[in-house]
Amino acid sequence: MYKITTQQCNNIQSPLAQHIIHPPGFYIVSFQTFPYIKIYFIVLAFMYLFTVIFNAFLIFIVIIDPCLHTPKFLVVVNLAIVDTILSTSLIPSMIKVFLLKDNFISYNLCMVQMYVYYAFISMESHVLVILSYDRFIAICFPLRQASINTVKSMFCITACTWGLNLGRLIYSVTIMTRLSFCDSVKVSSYFCDYAPVFRLACNDNSLQWSIASASSMVNLIVPFCLIILTYVVILVTVFKMKTIGSRLKALATCIEHIVIVAVFFVPIITVFLFGLYIRLIDADKRVLTLSMASCFPPFINPIVYSLKTKEIKTRWLAVVRKLKVSG
Repeated sequence: MYKITTQQCNNIQSPLAQHIIHPPGFYIVSFQTFPYIKIYFIVLAFMYLFTVIFNAFLIFIVIIDPCLHTPKFLVVVNLAIVDTILSTSLIPSMIKVFLLKDNFISYNLCMVQMYVYYAFISMESHVLVILSYDRFIAICFPLRQASINTVKSMFCITACTWGLNLGRLIYSVTIMTRLSFCDSVKVSSYFCDYAPVFRLACNDNSLQWSIASASSMVNLIVPFCLIILTYVVILVTVFKMKTIGSRLKALATCIEHIVIVAVFFVPIITVFLFGLYIRLIDADKRVLTLSMASCFPPFINPIVYSLKTKEIKTRWLAVVRKLKVSG
């Protein structure tokens, strides 16, 4: 196990010290109290396989069908790409650590995993905001939808979201390299997690704590509040419609998005904020819940959009029938 001397640690803590000590790597430790935890990671392996295959199939269907080249499905494809990268940054590593019992991760790889995970978990929340914007325009401004919400404008919004999140996380992860680790390198999480890593540092980590706190607002609270606000306006508009049929039809177009928002935001906001600020949740239970909240949405998103979206379902069935005929 990596460790440096007390004298080195004292030197690091000195305000005049310029030398930063980085360990060779970290050991991911968690799930110490759960029986049969291997079953969970076997399930995750199947979920990951399903996520990659079905998100790829969803992207393929949208690409080959010109009728689906709309602003909404541009964002759906974006969500599928984000989901695939997010799952890939987590699940293979979790299987290696907890199923194959190889829990060491090198320092540089730890920083890379941290960057990819937080960039794309942030991207996921902002994609859900963009989807709520799409529903807002479609329901509240139906006559102007084609002029306001174009493929070009949606592409620009999506590109700005990628640039914002990828750029912002560069700074967040770069400041982690200012920390020195002179004692424990055991990360109590399911991956190389931001807060559990900076809490191990033996020099001042107040900047990193501030960034983690601000990021929780930018990545979770602000997007969730924007979505809630959007749906308040949508509900006001819907209840102004004259017939029950038109109200139900408008609300039905939002079902898949509401399901995904609930699955993604509710558990992760509850556990993350309680864990970061109050710390009333048992460490292993927090890690288990957060891992499920990170891994489950990418798995369920293609199912929801395939089964609840008429255009995708119709095209999906057409492809399956074509494969049967050719077979």
